[in-house]
Amino acid sequence: MKRGVPLLICLAFLLMSVHAAFSDEVVQTLESRIIASFDNPDEQQWIVQGSKFIAEGYPLMTYAPAWPEAVYGRNSEGLDLRVLGAKAAFVKQGYNYLEFIPVAENQNGELEPAPIELPGRVKELDLWVWGSNYDYYLEVHLRDYTGRVHVLQLGGIKFVGWKNLRTPIPTYIPQAGGYVTEGGFIKTLELIKVVLWTKPAENVSGFNVYLDNIKILTDTFVTRFDGDDLANPQKVQEIWSNAEGR
Repeated sequence: MKRGVPLLICLAFLLMSVHAAFSDEVVQTLESRIIASFDNPDEQQWIVQGSKFIAEGYPLMTYAPAWPEAVYGRNSEGLDLRVLGAKAAFVKQGYNYLEFIPVAENQNGELEPAPIELPGRVKELDLWVWGSNYDYYLEVHLRDYTGRVHVLQLGGIKFVGWKNLRTPIPTYIPQAGGYVTEGGFIKTLELIKVVLWTKPAENVSGFNVYLDNIKILTDTFVTRFDGDDLANPQKVQEIWSNAEGR
């Protein structure tokens, strides 16, 4: 019996170590966050780009005064709601696409891609899309902290009116790791763009599509550790902004 005591102690320490290492995976604080509502274009600008066979004069883009009733109800009195709309046509059938890209102005006043940072460990991403029964489909492009881009399928839009499309974030996409000096163990994903694809046999002579409320379900729990303030990007910037070199 006495020989088993040291073994039990070792197992206890091992379990404690495993718990400390993976506590962020066990303890969760799940939050729903809207990352793009399109209600205020000045806060987050977008552009729409077409692929090679886009018809002349297209695509057109607008922020339309509309909304999915399933989210806001039929009467939106007092709310200034907008959705991102695109009108397009292609000169030939095939795997054509439209890209919905978040952008911002650079120092020269030119628009350039500005990926949207997704806080926490993202579990799921969804959006609302208005379809008009064309056999097209949507996908979302996310970039992880290593620079790798992941393409996730949101689903087809062969339906009429508003519908919510969603995709889980696979566990193989890294959202933690690296060096603490890079800002901590949690590494945020970035939304690069949403892409609408046409299928080869479908009509592409002219169509409209609308997007609204890109949203994530994310785990914002972070395990504290002694000195974690020195891994906070803001704190790091304050400390080293006036540092002197030798």
